[in-house]
Amino acid sequence: MPRPGLRFAAAALSLALGAAAGNGTAHAFSGGNHERITRAALPWESRSLTAMADADSGAIVANDKGSYFDQGFLHCDNADYLDSRYGPNYPRTREQANTELIACIRGSVTRFKQAVAAADGLVDADGKVKPREVDLNTPCAWNEQPDRAKCTVYENLGRGWHAIEDFYSHSNWADQAGPYPIGVHNPPGLKKETLPEFFSVRRYSAMSEREWTQDATSHIPLDLSTGCYPDLESTHKRADCTGRTTHDNDLSKDTMGYNRSRIDSNFDRAVQGATNDVKRQWQDFQDELRQRYGSRGDTMICALTHDDPAHTCS
Repeated sequence: MPRPGLRFAAAALSLALGAAAGNGTAHAFSGGNHERITRAALPWESRSLTAMADADSGAIVANDKGSYFDQGFLHCDNADYLDSRYGPNYPRTREQANTELIACIRGSVTRFKQAVAAADGLVDADGKVKPREVDLNTPCAWNEQPDRAKCTVYENLGRGWHAIEDFYSHSNWADQAGPYPIGVHNPPGLKKETLPEFFSVRRYSAMSEREWTQDATSHIPLDLSTGCYPDLESTHKRADCTGRTTHDNDLSKDTMGYNRSRIDSNFDRAVQGATNDVKRQWQDFQDELRQRYGSRGDTMICALTHDDPAHTCS
């Protein structure tokens, strides 16, 4: 069974992103559309961008590898809910759906904080780039083990951004419902063009767990839903999707073959929302580095975005 990631159809996504997606070869397999969205969002030099965005080996697809593949909260799955005004006795409460969404947000907040901490290893106390820590001549491992600082920052950012990109494909945040009665298999569409406040990752990283979860919950719309997928929920129990709004049949916009993708411009809106949010997350990360590390922060940003920072990031 394919992982419910952003496997948008390559040809359609090329039209949606246009020249901003870059000139790389289109990918029709898992991760190819994570790559295109990430490339569209980040103005980095070539090798650095490839290390982050590559569909096969980039940090952005690390959550689709190994045991991470089957953890739904790393892909914003299973936050499904249908209000009683659309039908009685939905098997999940709004509170249960919120728990899964908060688990997804928590992962991105945690990864943000870890990436900020790891960035300290990119430069020395005098603000000079550490050549060994920014070297990309050998591939990064993305295995949660100690690595070069640049790899560690990328891994944490990529894993955190992956979930955010998936949110737009797996939810009804930016889409609209089909032209038939609202119900379990045709949940309402929120058709929002704004970025969700509950993914204010940088702001939440400075707050206590209790404070930010309360704030995030207050911004979750009543009718927000992400599809149920039979992977592990935050309780580490496998989701039972019986009687629930599902990823595959009801909400997914992973490819143009899914029903929800074909409604109006749902597919394009999912792509654009994911791209805009990664732009936001990258800008917030830069702002945090500058605030935390002062002038060293600018050198850290240069080291992350340039291919030969030991020579170009004085």
